[in-house]
Amino acid sequence: MQANKELIPLWRQLQATAQVIQAVREGVSGSAAVEDVAPELRPGVQSLAFHAWRNLGRAEALRRQLAKRPPPPEVDALLCVALALAWQDEGAPYDAFTLVNQSVEAAKHHPGMRAQANFVNACLRRFLREREALVDGTDADQVARWNHPLWWIQRLKKDHPGNWQVLLQAANRQAPMVLRVNALQTTVTDYLAELAASGIQARPAGPYGIELAKAVPVSLLPGFGTGRVSVQDAAAQMAAPLLLSGLEPQKTQRVLDACAAPGGKTGHLLELGVAHVTALDVDPGRCERIRQNLARLGLCAEVVAADAARPDTWWDGKAFDAILLDAPCTASGIVRRHPDVRWLRRETDIAQLAALQRKLLQALWPLLAPGGRLLYCTCSLFLAEGQQQVQTFLAHNTDATLLPSPGHLIPLTSGKQDTVTDNPGDHDGFFYALLQKQP
Repeated sequence: MQANKELIPLWRQLQATAQVIQAVREGVSGSAAVEDVAPELRPGVQSLAFHAWRNLGRAEALRRQLAKRPPPPEVDALLCVALALAWQDEGAPYDAFTLVNQSVEAAKHHPGMRAQANFVNACLRRFLREREALVDGTDADQVARWNHPLWWIQRLKKDHPGNWQVLLQAANRQAPMVLRVNALQTTVTDYLAELAASGIQARPAGPYGIELAKAVPVSLLPGFGTGRVSVQDAAAQMAAPLLLSGLEPQKTQRVLDACAAPGGKTGHLLELGVAHVTALDVDPGRCERIRQNLARLGLCAEVVAADAARPDTWWDGKAFDAILLDAPCTASGIVRRHPDVRWLRRETDIAQLAALQRKLLQALWPLLAPGGRLLYCTCSLFLAEGQQQVQTFLAHNTDATLLPSPGHLIPLTSGKQDTVTDNPGDHDGFFYALLQKQP
């Protein structure tokens, strides 16, 4: 199999990577765009696309210097991929001359770009000759420097004035692979020993988490197929324990996971001993993912395909003891895992998603039993989807009390975090607010 991969010419991968970058520019998610790539190209293209997205701001600034008038979209995408991969030697997947040569070949072999191959060649040859001066000429451009849209940079400056630079730097690092042990089957200590016996280096990351020194295929993880561990970021692993903190899980009879797909938090709730979980998602296809993940864990929940914002279509009228609302959001906290998100989102998305989050909170709050808890969380760094959302909710719901909560977990990899009291280690950006309904 490896031999076949080595026979795939780089120009084919660059062609496909450019198509993926262009698809995201047109509003398609990166994961969906990569899924459309031919299977034999997919692993290499995903790696190149991730690298390109993490350097796309710089690449676009360089392209503007090389060609004042934008070329056709597919040519622009190919040029930007080449420039993103080649603008600096550190971390580059191939040397700059190879990338330039193969990018020109990609244009020559593409029916829609063949007529532009000489233009691509001229731009990239000039880049090779003048690389240092061209890069220096883009240093003053904030989008080029930070590789995020300008509105995103400005929003982080406003929301996190003391940490915005570190947040932007962290977003361009590769996220670690983190596992969650199944507490019904093993412990962190025991599973670390199993990993060591398999030659996999790792360290603890929170009460149920393990961070691998290097990502590995899940097929190499001892007992993955039988549910001994799941892949889940350290910040996401805080949801189930936080919702259940101070409660007896076995006596917490009815718990709702309101936006449950793909089922990671549902599984964690069941692993911690919750008797009955209703896992809800609006997409039937994503509900099947929940069932598959629970089957691997050897666990069972009531999985319902329905809109959480419309309880009249699915709720049986019996109040829930606890509700987990991991609400749809901009995903601004998980950009290091999904580097396409920054280029896919628009500034107007924040207000639209905040309105949806508000609608979900208002719809689900009446379903909570007196004395019950609702954990509101988003994988967002933006205050409008976290702190400000909860402040608005508390102002309009006088029967709600904010219990001690982490608030905004921000993915700093070093230094003290003034907003986080229980930092599980290197983690994604998240927001948590634990709300209790007055008895």
